[in-house]
Amino acid sequence: MDYEIFDLGDVTLQSGVTLPGAFLAYKTYGRLNEKKDNVIVYPTAFGDQHVQNEWLIGSGMALDPQKYFIIVPNLLGNGLSSSPSNTPPPFDRANFPQVTIYDNVQFQHRLLTEKFGIQKIALVVGWSMGGIQAFQWGASYPDMVERIAPFAGVAKTWPQTYVVLEGMKASLIAAVRFDSSKLNQLTSEDMRAVGRVYAGWGVSQAFYREELYRELGFDSLADFMVGVWENSFVRMDPHNVLAMLWTGQNADISANPTYSGDFDKALGSIKALACVMPGSTDLFCPADDSEYEAERIPNAIFKPIESMWGHFAGRGINSADNTFIDDNLKRLLALSTNGSQP
Repeated sequence: MDYEIFDLGDVTLQSGVTLPGAFLAYKTYGRLNEKKDNVIVYPTAFGDQHVQNEWLIGSGMALDPQKYFIIVPNLLGNGLSSSPSNTPPPFDRANFPQVTIYDNVQFQHRLLTEKFGIQKIALVVGWSMGGIQAFQWGASYPDMVERIAPFAGVAKTWPQTYVVLEGMKASLIAAVRFDSSKLNQLTSEDMRAVGRVYAGWGVSQAFYREELYRELGFDSLADFMVGVWENSFVRMDPHNVLAMLWTGQNADISANPTYSGDFDKALGSIKALACVMPGSTDLFCPADDSEYEAERIPNAIFKPIESMWGHFAGRGINSADNTFIDDNLKRLLALSTNGSQP
């Protein structure tokens, strides 16, 4: 086991349901300094675990373990933190309660404060649903978070993103003919269709037109569909996926008692220096949604990743996109947070 467990105990979720014996799986890189102010939080995205974040961590990079104490908390529902696949009855499989992004960040805050005594975060960074968590950190704890850098992730699930997630969900529950009483019969094999649905949204039209999948070693579109989309989704537990889909569809940094659904107020309350990096051709989290958000965050710059890789410009696969993200993180971390504008 290359990660640690933080026991949360019995937690009351935003829904009002109490989840007994909840826990966060996390991994740390580097060392916490004496001042406890060299902290970077890097939450995982939908379906990812901490290892999928490691491409952005390394010596000489912005997220350098020689300089920073990097904490990667795993999303609830991802199979490592409390999830349908690892929770005993009565909350196992399809009976797992609804967990929000707000819940996730509340629990991560407990990890930082209770386990490590951290009161200041230099940066919260994340891709896709990790990016939503970065925004949530900035809105929930504006005095604690000095910088945020969401890439290919938005501060709420806009209608386009909701519809894509709904298509993924529908393709899964179609396997039990939309009978909610039979959800526990779903198997990983039923995830093949979900991968096929997502294939049209993860990368851009230009990616397919230019046959960029050849750069990944696939000779044909058919091989790419199976080798990347089907295979990555078949490895996921279908009940974990349903839980994360719910979390994703209901994500909104203002959907909590602090902001009571006032999205613009939540964005305006973020004090952190922000570098918002959407993919220029992202079909899943379109760049213009990110632009709307960046315009309403007081200290934000909007830096699209000019790439044909769509949503996956933030996935750590294409070296030019990786360099762009890393360079912007270095610039952001170099900025003083005492009144400087990015």
